[in-house]
Amino acid sequence: MSVVHQLSQGWLLDHLSFINKINYQVHQHHGPCCCKNEPTTSVHLDSLHMDSVSSFGSSAEFIASESTTKPDNDDGGNCEVCIQKYVFRSELFEIHKPYITSAIHKEWQQSNEKEGLMNGIKKEISISTLGKKRKRCVVFNQGELDAMEYHEKIRGLILDGSSQIIEQGLTSGFLHPLSEKQDKCSEPTTLLLDTCNLSELCEMAKHLPPLNEMELLTLQLMKNDMSVSEQDLFSRIVENNSSFTKVITLMGQKYLVPPKSSFLLSDISCMYPLLNYGKTYDVIVIDPPWQNKSVKRSNRYSYLSPLQIKQIPIPKLAAPNCLVITWVTNRQKHLRFVKEELYPSWSVEIVAEWHWLKITKSGEFVFPLDSPHKKPYEGLILGRVQEKTALPLRNVVPIPDHKLLVSVPCTLHSHKPPLAEVLQDYIKPDGECLELFARNLQPGWTSWGNEVLKFQHVDYFIALESRS
Repeated sequence: MSVVHQLSQGWLLDHLSFINKINYQVHQHHGPCCCKNEPTTSVHLDSLHMDSVSSFGSSAEFIASESTTKPDNDDGGNCEVCIQKYVFRSELFEIHKPYITSAIHKEWQQSNEKEGLMNGIKKEISISTLGKKRKRCVVFNQGELDAMEYHEKIRGLILDGSSQIIEQGLTSGFLHPLSEKQDKCSEPTTLLLDTCNLSELCEMAKHLPPLNEMELLTLQLMKNDMSVSEQDLFSRIVENNSSFTKVITLMGQKYLVPPKSSFLLSDISCMYPLLNYGKTYDVIVIDPPWQNKSVKRSNRYSYLSPLQIKQIPIPKLAAPNCLVITWVTNRQKHLRFVKEELYPSWSVEIVAEWHWLKITKSGEFVFPLDSPHKKPYEGLILGRVQEKTALPLRNVVPIPDHKLLVSVPCTLHSHKPPLAEVLQDYIKPDGECLELFARNLQPGWTSWGNEVLKFQHVDYFIALESRS
């Protein structure tokens, strides 16, 4: 379970536990029958060439069935079977101390100090330096003033609500006070290199020959070995309908596909397989690549303009009364855009605003709550699709406002906490679920994005000792 504690203020979540409860089982075959029963699906993209792609190494394992039944084979050979379980790397959630903020604050102060009055807006703040307080004149632009005003509105509920949730986590032992050893030995986690650039592959896939309409069917990952082309991967919904995990090989990199999951690897210009999938969804979670200054300065991440985000065909993907949830950064420009433009354009009525609060394993905020540069929280805007012909929902609990999702964040960029369990009271049972701009897969969900397999890379997982 990802929900450790549920209080009236919100939930304390265990993201790592949620990942590891997924059935990442390895079923390896050894013996004469392996050539006929190899449980690996390979996606050959040798026709695509990328200078920026290199190998992670040879630590990948092959994923197959959780069943211990030996497969049949025609040649009568003996086939040994061993099962191996995969778990997500726990060090990617080992955040014991708040992020270093002194240098960040200093940089922020220097960038905002002005000699004169800009736009007629000036504010004095007290800055503590080496135990002494002195006043500096800092000029804020309108966006910063809006952000401070918003922060003052939600500061109290963040502080009061989280204190009770964190106290519950400390009392139960899920959270632990920072030990002296952790304080001295805590070092930043070395992240794995993103050597297989999925977004670049999606860009290159636009130049592949298009499939005709009869070929635009779903691609199911079968138990036996199969080989598919690059057109299959980029132009079809890929499904793993089995109760065990599969693996696909892409540009020499291996990615784990959880059971009962489906995905489409493409960018926003190639969403037609998702529209032709024949499904509408009761829940749509959206994590848009918002544009900001740091993203614009960096070539690592792509972003979409507000106009491009508005063009996402939510009305065609949403079932009646669909619950739409959008992750929003702390920029008020983005928050107002979702509330005032995006949701109205999709005929979505806002029903609640939630907040994700990021903490350390000792229960501290990863950034000071009043940090002017970075906040320890992000927002989620929840709304429902409004249709004149839609019948009112029955036996569904109304969605409360300003709930808190409190969790230790993953050190991987933009690896959001799971929402499946916290949403189950607010949607119908066995509802169809879709995540847009996803970077990972989960059972029971359809996922779409140009980096949809990013966090499914086998090197983010550790193979435990196998058993027969």
